[in-house]
Amino acid sequence: MAGNSQRRNRRTSNKKGATVGSGGKRRRGLEGRGPTPPAEMRKKHKKNRIANAKAKQAARKPIARRGGKGQSELVVGRNSVYEALRDGVPATTLYVQQFIDNDERVRDALSLAQERGGIHLMEAPRPELDRMTNGLNHQGMVLQVPAYEYAHPEDLAAAAFDVGDDPLIVALDGVTDPRNLGAVVRSVSAFGGHGVVVPERRAAGMTAGAWKTSAGAAARTPVARATNLTRALEAYQKAGLTIVGLAADGEHKVGDLEALGGPVVIVVGSEGKGLSRLVGETCDYLVRIPMPGGAESLNAGVAAGVVLYEAARRRS
Repeated sequence: MAGNSQRRNRRTSNKKGATVGSGGKRRRGLEGRGPTPPAEMRKKHKKNRIANAKAKQAARKPIARRGGKGQSELVVGRNSVYEALRDGVPATTLYVQQFIDNDERVRDALSLAQERGGIHLMEAPRPELDRMTNGLNHQGMVLQVPAYEYAHPEDLAAAAFDVGDDPLIVALDGVTDPRNLGAVVRSVSAFGGHGVVVPERRAAGMTAGAWKTSAGAAARTPVARATNLTRALEAYQKAGLTIVGLAADGEHKVGDLEALGGPVVIVVGSEGKGLSRLVGETCDYLVRIPMPGGAESLNAGVAAGVVLYEAARRRS
């Protein structure tokens, strides 16, 4: 009869393997697993799905939200590379073509790179340099400039207040020439200002050209980048700063505005269009620079220098 056989080792069950004991599995299964994790950490829980979605959304945002980084840049050509090194433009790597003609400009550039230190010297074949520069006439020399680290607009005012100063800041609206930005940075540094604010879009950034024009001032004068310039100016107003915009038809003359002696943001527009409508409406005062010579306008660098001089005179 099935199941009653007396033969040894006869299988009486369809289960495979030994059936005696559990090898401790049942005992381990009865042991506690510690405290219950929060809902955000439990898979398939609603709060876990929400937390994962927020994490993915945060990952898609820029890493440096308070200021952000610009884009790295390549300076090409023997004269341009030499001038960038001479003027103190920050650099990470100098690429030199293999078997390059060792003329005076090449020797001077290599000497400057070695004297400054921290710049890697790399030898590369011409096809590689052609690829890096998209076929530009690099003349066998390429300098890599790192991405500029922008400050946040709020940091400029905070730094001034921390040392007991009234903030003196210049904001640029629609200025697209990096040389104008560099000139403004230089003027801000010369007259004791605390920084420059530029919009994130449709505006000049801190490129190698801006560094060169600043004549080294960019190393000690911070440049902040605002996602929305109008909102940045409104935040300055809430912090107690007066917003002064430059306009050809401004109601006040620069020399008559007492507000320049206190915490102030000077807003300079482009040479052609001036201030945008929203920025102009946000300003507390619109001022003009008298020009008896009959010139219609000044470029951003010169205009900022004039108003910064008046602000520095009142503060002294």
